[in-house]
Amino acid sequence: QLQASGGGLVQAGGSLRLSCAASGRTFSNYAMGWFRQASGKEREFVADISWSGRSTYYADSVKGRFTISRDNAKNMVYLQMNNLKPEDTAVYYCASYDSAYSTRGPNDPPYWGQGTQVTVSS
Repeated sequence: QLQASGGGLVQAGGSLRLSCAASGRTFSNYAMGWFRQASGKEREFVADISWSGRSTYYADSVKGRFTISRDNAKNMVYLQMNNLKPEDTAVYYCASYDSAYSTRGPNDPPYWGQGTQVTVSS
């Protein structure tokens, strides 16, 4: 089970930190990711992190502004979002892969949490 939180309304240039609490699996074995879906658009990849946290990958649109991290002792994954832009407005979802590193198969990642709304005003 994945539970995302931390969304809200923020002005452009502001920051938010999303959190995702994981349960039901050995969290530290699996890569984790954040995705987002803006109204009327398809869900898109934001960032992912390997099981250990040593390997991360970002969408070009957020590179340099967002940071993904994890705390395996707490079964948590985070997304620090800085310098937010109106185009970052979306529902953000955390997800878990079935492997230690992220994969790009048609059904990946297989496990999803509910979303948390992020709204950035201009």
